[in-house]
Amino acid sequence: MSQEIGTTKRTTSGGDPQATGSHAEPTAASIPRRRSLTPWLLLVLLVLIVAVIYGIFRRKQAASSLAGYTQANAAPAVSVAVPAVETSAQEIVLPGNVQAYTMAPIYARTTGYVKAWYYDIGAHVRRGDLLAVIETPELDQQLAQAKAELATATTNDRLAKVTAQRYQTLIGSHAVTQQNTDTAVDQLRADDTMVNSAEANMRRLQALQDFERVVAPFDGVITTRNIDTGQLITTTGSTVTAGAGTIPSNREIFDISRVDVLRVFVNVPQEYAPLARRGAAAVLTLPQYPGRSFRGTLVRTSDAIDPVMRTLLAEVDVRNADGELQPGSYAEVHLHVTDPVPVRIVPESALILLPDGEYVGTVDQSGRVRLVRITVGREMGTTAEVLTGLTDGEAVISNPPDSLTNGERVRVVASANNSMGEAR
Repeated sequence: MSQEIGTTKRTTSGGDPQATGSHAEPTAASIPRRRSLTPWLLLVLLVLIVAVIYGIFRRKQAASSLAGYTQANAAPAVSVAVPAVETSAQEIVLPGNVQAYTMAPIYARTTGYVKAWYYDIGAHVRRGDLLAVIETPELDQQLAQAKAELATATTNDRLAKVTAQRYQTLIGSHAVTQQNTDTAVDQLRADDTMVNSAEANMRRLQALQDFERVVAPFDGVITTRNIDTGQLITTTGSTVTAGAGTIPSNREIFDISRVDVLRVFVNVPQEYAPLARRGAAAVLTLPQYPGRSFRGTLVRTSDAIDPVMRTLLAEVDVRNADGELQPGSYAEVHLHVTDPVPVRIVPESALILLPDGEYVGTVDQSGRVRLVRITVGREMGTTAEVLTGLTDGEAVISNPPDSLTNGERVRVVASANNSMGEAR
């Protein structure tokens, strides 16, 4: 019995290891399997670390590239052009205003009705030609009255003269008193004054009557006619009430112009004023005569600079014997100067107007703007002349933005080195 008990204990203690539950010891076979998993875990962890580092590097690189791109594109884009040097500076082209050598608006000096007119616009007249006749019945009667008053004054003056002579003869014999003699002499003087006054009034009315005949003051062409037969013409001081068909005193009845020689007035910029000398040759071109030119001579200047326009007024005389040129026309005056003036041609858009003057922008090698103050000559619409401020080969910004400042960084996106030269 004791043997069975001992057998039972051994069996229980040496039975199935699973019967021991969680208190069983790990076996030798399970330990190598766990150790084999450790390198794979380390490899995965290393890959994750490398991926994280690479992602951070790429992100920093993208941020740096974006910052560089943003900084590069934040600067305004500009185009530059090299100004062309003007090679024909001995000729200055200026706009001119053609005017008649002599022009006279003719006004009526007497009140009356137009009896007749003899010349219309475009008619060539000679000095003294009768242009129109004005009927002045009231003036005619006033003149007749003045002549009668002059005759009366003359008669009274003649009688006073005889009386004064008699009194002066009789005073020696004491036949008349001194008082009567003095009265007669003073009366003679008064009558002489009345005669002079009556004569002056008659001559005034005769002069007004002469204005009934409107004549040409010089040789020329009629450019305006504002009268017609039967119209009433009033003058200053007239008691006639103006109405329909009445020509007031401030309106000319004819305009006459001398056109055999024409005056062409040009405003020479201040920079060229010393070159506009008397006797300089000039050539005129007009749009109505393409391909033709008319020669003239600079005859005089105002010898004073206009303080508003900063120009010198000059006059060029042109002979117009054929009458091809008309007063009031626009002309381009090609003025030949004696000294060449080197100028540089820049686009009109390159000019920057600041409170202290005009500037252009240039770009240095580092891409920064340098504003240069210049002196501008003629402005010709799309281009302008620069007299001072620029050096040879110095490019200017042809499209400066309004906010451009000195020292600002810009991007040059286009360069037109030959465009200005080709334009000239």
